[in-house]
Amino acid sequence: MTHKTVASVEHAPPAHWVGDGFHVRPLFAGKAFTPAVSPFLMLDYAAPVNFPPRPGNPPGVGPHPHRGFETVTIVYQGEIEHRDSAGHSGKIGAGDVQWMTAARGVVHDEFHSKEQSAKGGLVSMVQLWVNLPAKDKMSNPRYQTLLAADIPTVALGEDGTLRVIAGEFAGHKGPAMTFSPVSVWDVRLNGGGATEIPFARGHRSMIPVLDGEVRIGGRSFKAGDVVFLSEDGDAVALEATREAKLLVLTGEPINEPIAHYGPFVMNTQAELRQAVEDFRAGRMGDLAA
Repeated sequence: MTHKTVASVEHAPPAHWVGDGFHVRPLFAGKAFTPAVSPFLMLDYAAPVNFPPRPGNPPGVGPHPHRGFETVTIVYQGEIEHRDSAGHSGKIGAGDVQWMTAARGVVHDEFHSKEQSAKGGLVSMVQLWVNLPAKDKMSNPRYQTLLAADIPTVALGEDGTLRVIAGEFAGHKGPAMTFSPVSVWDVRLNGGGATEIPFARGHRSMIPVLDGEVRIGGRSFKAGDVVFLSEDGDAVALEATREAKLLVLTGEPINEPIAHYGPFVMNTQAELRQAVEDFRAGRMGDLAA
C-alpha cells in the first residue's frame, strides 16, 4: 500500500448553539459546501454537554425544512428523538445512527428524548450532511434507523476499534444505504495505538478528530482538527499519542455545481428559489402538533 499524505488541515471555530439542545463546532470550517469536501457538505460536532433536567420541555431544534441532501446523526451520549413530515419518527441513543434522506423535501424536528430531558445528563453527537447527485435530489424522502447492535465493529488488533456505518471495511459492510459511494467509519484508538486504514482510490478522504490526539505523516492533530488527505495513495497510517475518537470519511466526489441556501442544497439558484417557494407553499408537508 502507498500511504496518503496530509494535503491540508481545517481548524474548527468556536462552538455555537443550534436551537437550545446542541452546542456544536462546524468542523469543515471554510471548506463546508465546497467541492473540497464532496460528496459531503458539512459536519457539526456537539461535544459532551451536561444538561440539567427539563421535564416536559426537551431541548432541541423545532420544525425546519431540508431539500437536496441527507443528514447523518451519530449519537455518542444521550438520546435524540426525530419526526418528519414524511411520516417518519424514531428515537436513537448512544451508538445509534439516524440517516435521513431529505431529497425532494421534508420538514422535521430534533429534540432530546422525553426520558433524556426528564433526567438530564450528558448529550454528545455529530451531524454530517451528505450531498445527493442531481438525479436523486428530487427522489422520495427516506429514513434509516441504524441501531448500534446492527453496526459491525471491527477490532484494529489491540489498538482500537472501527465501526462500519457506511461502506465496507475488512469484509464488513455497513448497514447504511447510500446514493453514491461513501464510507463513514467511527474509530476509537487506544493511547499509543497505531493502525493502517485502507482507502478506495479516487475517493476524497478526510479524518475529523473529535477527541484525543493522533499523528499522521509525522504531524500531530488534536480535537477540532479535520485532516484532509492527498488524492494519491490508498492507505493512511494512524498513531494515537493519547486515546482518540475520530471519524474516517471517504467518498466518490460528486462533480456537479453546489448551490446552497440555508437548509437547501441544489445545483442552481433557480432550484433554490423553487425550494424556498415550495416550502412556503407547504409542499414539503408539515408536522402535526
